[in-house]
Amino acid sequence: MAFLWFLSEHRTPALDSVMQFITYFGQEIIIIALICALYWCADKRFAYLLGFTYFTAGLCVQTLKITFRIPRPWVLDPDFSAVESAVPAATGYSFPSGHTQGATALCFPLALKTKRGWLRMLSVFLFLAVGFSRMYLGCHTPKDVFVSMALTIAVSLVIWRSQEFLLNSTRHLRQIAAILAALSLSVAAYALALKSAGVIETRYALDCCRAAGAGLGFAAGWYLERTKLNFDPHLGSLPIQFIKLAIGLLAALIIKKGFSIFFGSSILAKMVEYFILVLWVLVIYPYLFTRTASLKATE
Repeated sequence: MAFLWFLSEHRTPALDSVMQFITYFGQEIIIIALICALYWCADKRFAYLLGFTYFTAGLCVQTLKITFRIPRPWVLDPDFSAVESAVPAATGYSFPSGHTQGATALCFPLALKTKRGWLRMLSVFLFLAVGFSRMYLGCHTPKDVFVSMALTIAVSLVIWRSQEFLLNSTRHLRQIAAILAALSLSVAAYALALKSAGVIETRYALDCCRAAGAGLGFAAGWYLERTKLNFDPHLGSLPIQFIKLAIGLLAALIIKKGFSIFFGSSILAKMVEYFILVLWVLVIYPYLFTRTASLKATE
């Protein structure tokens, strides 16, 4: 807490705004949008690698959150105040940092992939900056940030070194999907067991089960796309690619916002919502624009 108190003494309205902007790069919606852009329009293989990293690290972070159950800094020290604008997005337990995990899962693999020194430095700077912003805004302690960063880097390296097995080979698709699905279900079962025992509140179990639903969607979508669809992300001219991306993201936003209106915000509903959302990204929408392109080609 001493470091957070030190940072709070040097806050200014301008710095608050800058750090709030930087922290957005660790938010779920930004990360998913960037992965969608890669997946639908540019580099499907690398998008899959990012997906494996993001969802696996996310499941690990959510499991640690409900295991250690460390409160936010302003709960640990009632005299401490976070930057007000950052508090609404600071859901769940404090340890480890979910924003840091998201930014690291996106940027560290990019640093490994790129051969351009300036882009590698920018990638590393970005996830370090997101981690620092979480501390500056008062949402996380250094332990929350550095453990999340270290864990996500470790997961990234394992997946990076396993990409031949995960992304190139087709011999073990079913087994890989089953392992990821089993991991997702295990995290959901663990969260629900803690909730049933009265150890955690529903809102904390909800975060874990959303991650589990997304993990299940990724496992199913990855398997179906690899075995049944295998779409080409480069279909269409540049203007068509922009339109394709805009329509896909708009539809994903409608799914995310509209699902709760019709089905509520229960744990099961949120799991299904995230399952369908990831299936939309990986299989349903690629099928639709592939089918549309095929129909146009036959006219």
